Amino acid sequence: QVPLVESGGGLVQPGGSLRLSCPIPARFRINVMGWYRQAPGKEREPVATISSNGITNYDDSVKGRFTISRDNAKVYLQMNSLKPEDTAVYYCNVGLATSVPLRLRILGSWGQGTQVTVSS
Repeated sequence: QVPLVESGGGLVQPGGSLRLSCPIPARFRINVMGWYRQAPGKEREPVATISSNGITNYDDSVKGRFTISRDNAKVYLQMNSLKPEDTAVYYCNVGLATSVPLRLRILGSWGQGTQVTVSS
């Protein structure tokens, strides 16, 4: 499979904002899309998911600061009020919903991610 491709990362000061984006492969446009992140020395963890009809779920650590959205072509992650602990490589992927919020049965291939660094 062709890996998903994330973009929009960068270096930002605490309190700043970034918007990540990721193209949705055509064959996956009815599936749930998710954003994940992996900080140094930690496992990859889910951040937010959005279904094809717009139902969203967020990790508690980002609620009220991050917004996931999608259109026919891409999935986005608007990140506001960024904190140093948000520093990580961010990935998108596609999957099937499970009985556990934020936990998808992954269908796509992991890309290289986009680095987000929050530092003064």
